[in-house]
Amino acid sequence: MPIQVQIAVAPEIAENENLLKNFIAKNNKISIQEITQIEINKKSIDARSRNIKINISATIYLDEKLVVTPIHRNYQPVINQEEVFIIGAGPAGLFAALKLIELGKKPILFERGKDVRARRRDLAAINKQHIVNEDSNYCFGEGGAGTYSDGKLYTRSTKKGSVKEILETFVFHGADKNILVNAHPHIGTNKLPEIITKIRASIENAGGEIHFNSRLTGMNVLNGNLDTITLNETSTIKCKNLILATGHSARDIFYLLKQSNIAIEAKPFALGVRIEHPQSIIDRIQYHCETRSEFLPPAPYSLVTQVEGRGVYSFCMCPGGIIAPCATSQNEIVTNGWSPSKRNNPYANAGTVVAIELNDVKPFEKYKELAALEFQKSVEEKAWLAGGKTQTAPAQRLVDFVEGKNSTSLPDCSYQPGIVSTDLYNVLPKFVALSLKAAIKNFAEKMKGYYTNEAVMVATESRTSSPVRIPRNIETLEHIHVKGLYPCGEGAGYAGGIVSAAIDGQNCAIKIAEKIKAL
Repeated sequence: MPIQVQIAVAPEIAENENLLKNFIAKNNKISIQEITQIEINKKSIDARSRNIKINISATIYLDEKLVVTPIHRNYQPVINQEEVFIIGAGPAGLFAALKLIELGKKPILFERGKDVRARRRDLAAINKQHIVNEDSNYCFGEGGAGTYSDGKLYTRSTKKGSVKEILETFVFHGADKNILVNAHPHIGTNKLPEIITKIRASIENAGGEIHFNSRLTGMNVLNGNLDTITLNETSTIKCKNLILATGHSARDIFYLLKQSNIAIEAKPFALGVRIEHPQSIIDRIQYHCETRSEFLPPAPYSLVTQVEGRGVYSFCMCPGGIIAPCATSQNEIVTNGWSPSKRNNPYANAGTVVAIELNDVKPFEKYKELAALEFQKSVEEKAWLAGGKTQTAPAQRLVDFVEGKNSTSLPDCSYQPGIVSTDLYNVLPKFVALSLKAAIKNFAEKMKGYYTNEAVMVATESRTSSPVRIPRNIETLEHIHVKGLYPCGEGAGYAGGIVSAAIDGQNCAIKIAEKIKAL
């Protein structure tokens, strides 16, 4: 009969099946010959002391083997079924499409950008030529921003839907099954494009449709019901149900909604910089060692503090990662981070951001619902000017920033378009810069070695979440005033990451299917 065990073992034991089997046999007073299989259910790292342990929850099979049931998804043919339209092929849009197919509805998905393969050329143009394609970049295109921001799958949205279902769907489409057991699952930017391509194949093979280079440019509401949508300013389509899953950077959609008198509202967000250290420094701090063990992954960190009542925190930390240029217009600097599956680059970076409240954007109050967005834009444009009107990003060494000194030189940095020494107090809003200064001093106390001029601050990290919310009915998930319009995911203000966006997409799909069935 299987037994459940909770153990804490050294990293080298966790990575060696024979050593792990010996440990379990000895600690449970059973014969090693009785153990026929070990099924790992959950795994996490405990690095609070110098004696680092791997916490493992496992099922041990004695004199029997686990019968593994392959993950299955029932993507039934829907080619002749009722159509539901989706705008945006990010996690919210793609998982909404898959759920609609499972529920017997035909998804027709429109994506302003290109497929993952064609999209790569536009990413290269940003990095090498500083040319931003406003429809195809790190934020727009097949898979959305998540495709090239490394596939972090950790979420706290466990009460909104099944995280396990989302992870298993990724595994079904080619992700490593370890994401089902790791405490902080991660796929890797190098592997995501193939997985996204397989998701597209599942949608199309079932009879769903995906149309690239198709930007939403018009919406018409008739008697409180969504009536038509317009694509690329030329093609108008009758549309009864629309999932709007355009992501946090689709500013044109927010302008379109406002022009169409469809309610939106300003929303708090966060803004700051990317801070990059050599990964070896973070490893030494977190693992209390000079050299990281080969059995341990590159170390992450998570930091949070309060500065005069304002939150300052690390965001989207990327061990062994790269800082990416994520502008969606030519005249702005926006940074994000990503890691490959092995997280084997020499740098560690994290967004380090300051909470922006609606009181902070009062200088832009003439823009009303778009005040927070215009505030966000103003900082990104200031960084672009400081970088010489290119994608070269303004940067400053960490200690120099805190001490108010100009950096006479900058360390090597993973940000490919390049960085230029700048006094970041002249780029960031004063309250943001001062909050970062105080927070960094606090972080230095929490992580001895964090405070070093080998670290560099790169501006700006400004797209942590949408600065606009599209209000919806809490029960039906429809827009509060427009029947048939389903604001969804990060862009609508209801998610914060791949998994939570995917769950929100699924939930919108379920609500539409329920409504159709009730008619």
